[in-house]
Amino acid sequence: MPLHLGRIEWMPSPPLAPDDGPIDFEHLKRMTLGDAGLEQEVLAMFSAQSAKLIGRLAALPEDARALAHTLKGSARAIGAFGVADAAARLEAALAGGADPSDPLAELGDAVVLARTAIDAALRRS
Repeated sequence: MPLHLGRIEWMPSPPLAPDDGPIDFEHLKRMTLGDAGLEQEVLAMFSAQSAKLIGRLAALPEDARALAHTLKGSARAIGAFGVADAAARLEAALAGGADPSDPLAELGDAVVLARTAIDAALRRS
């Protein structure tokens, strides 16, 4: 019985280590299925959401851990892996009762870098 092997087009996996930029635009392109308009919309939404969440997190409200978790998921979805990693560290610090000052500052810095890259990308388009 002969085998009939056909070629299957697979969606590429995300890189094991994202590039050095604050936004992995290849990941974003995969997540938006190459729709440039959707990429721009998602980037603008993330920029606004991340600024709002950082503002709320600065006061360390009771729901700070949930806010960090939300930001972590949103960042991963668009390829802002530095923001996601920093949000995960803040979430872990809050869960463990550790001082959140350093992770919060690191998250703020990561968000600034990501928003700067987003602003530049949106201006180019």
